[in-house]
Amino acid sequence: MWRRLYALSSPRCCIENLDKRVKTVKLILASSSPRRQEILSSLGYKFTVEAAEIDETIDKNMTPQETVMGFAVEKAVRVQKKHPGDVVVGADTLVFLDGEALGKPEDGKKAAEMLRRLSGRRHEVFTGVAVLSLYGSEVFFARTYVRFYKLTDEFIARYIATGEPMDKAGAYGIQRFGTLLVEGIEGDYFNVVGLPAAELARRLDALGIRPEGL
Repeated sequence: MWRRLYALSSPRCCIENLDKRVKTVKLILASSSPRRQEILSSLGYKFTVEAAEIDETIDKNMTPQETVMGFAVEKAVRVQKKHPGDVVVGADTLVFLDGEALGKPEDGKKAAEMLRRLSGRRHEVFTGVAVLSLYGSEVFFARTYVRFYKLTDEFIARYIATGEPMDKAGAYGIQRFGTLLVEGIEGDYFNVVGLPAAELARRLDALGIRPEGL
């Protein structure tokens, strides 16, 4: 479904009308993720949140980028149907190791299994983003490589006890205690948090939506 969005007009198609209309257009984040909300807020964007529940069953025949972009589009489309005149941003982040998606762990045991697999290795974090509006729509993805330190079972148990892994793809977050897992990254740090901020800002800027003070 997300592929059809490329057939829509460019975000610059109605750029001459944006100055007149942008004041009445709202930015809506189609995600309940507190990390994505924090990123947008820290940059000075004014937005509202309307989460969209979708079936996130992974199709193994799809590439990682197709998977995250597809989920992002589904989230954004559900919200845009209710707010067709506004700009809606949908996003989805997944961790991939050896081509396999690691979603959110079901319990502590599953979290420990994921962290042991990631221990001492490099993996990929993909985030798909969909920006939908009457002025045009774009779908894109970002990829960051993350390498973990070698983790002991004792450290894994302590990390799981903090509760941090339980609502995050791959059973970790790169912020807070999760910082101690990471030896290094290649790519966008904010993509690992859950939203490639600089890439998104460029798309929003083309629609006349800019952070306050910039």
